[in-house]
Parts: sequence; structure tokens; C-alpha cells
Amino acid sequence: MAEAADRETIKVTVAGLTGKEPVQCSRDVFICPDASLEDARKEGPYDVVVLPGGNLGAQNLSESPAVKDILKDQESRKGLIAAICAGPTALLAHGIGFGSKVTTHPLAKEKMMNGEHYCYSESRVEKDGNILTSRGPGTSFEFGLAIVETLMGKEVAEQVKAPLILKE
Repeated sequence: MAEAADRETIKVTVAGLTGKEPVQCSRDVFICPDASLEDARKEGPYDVVVLPGGNLGAQNLSESPAVKDILKDQESRKGLIAAICAGPTALLAHGIGFGSKVTTHPLAKEKMMNGEHYCYSESRVEKDGNILTSRGPGTSFEFGLAIVETLMGKEVAEQVKAPLILKE
């Protein structure tokens, strides 16, 4: 997503829950945040707030009062909220987008369907109002391009997509 956005000069801020220290993700991938979540919040509002996936990451996002505050602010102003893989479970934890059609990683489906808060979809990417969700690592390019399309239009998304040589 960040790479696709950078191709079209969308300003991206990667925020860490605990600060700017590198964050260990699934499969021992590390991400170096640009800012702490608190500092990033002061710079907002943002056109989109994106929640990554991974079970532990989604759990951490679900337990964070700062994430809840950012999501509630974004939802109240009808800003785009996007989540991929297990990330949508943080939406559930914070009461975001209830009534929306969503998708998530298959392993998180049962958790998302516990109750009547969402209409579950098996789509690779699902957009309902200001909530955009996607299933997992294999859908990440589609997810990123859906964000670009929502923010900048279909033509720009097609321009971003062309050099990526994605399978149709």
C-alpha cells in the first residue's frame, strides 16, 4: 500500500503503537514507523487510516485506546478506514463500522461473525461506505489499489497498477 501510494505522491505516515522503534510483524518482517501513534494523531486528520493484519498485530490494535480514539475520530468525520487480514477484528473491538459489509482473513471470520455487527463477504476486497477491508497477504495489491482508487479515482489507480505487472 505505502509503495503504491508513494507512486502517486500520497503522503503516508507509518505509526507505531509504542513509538518509532522497529515493529516485528508476522514472519519476522520488521517495519520502522515514521512516528508514534500519539504524534501521528496530532498531525491528523488523515484521508485514510489503514490497519495492517497479523494475529498479534490485530490483537495489539484491538487493545489500544489510542487506536480506538483515531478510529472513532475517523469514523465520526466519515473518513476512509481500511483494514486487511486480521486487522478488521480491531474494528470489531472498537465498535467501528457496525452494519457494514466486511471481509477478513478466513481464520478471523468466526470472530467477525460473533454477533450481528457485520455482514460478512468472501470477496477479496470489500468496500462499504467508508469501510474498506481485504482478506490477507494475497490480496494486498488489490487492497492498496482500492485505497488509491477511493482517494484519487479509478484513472489514477489504473496508472499505479500498470507498472506493477499484476496478474489479471
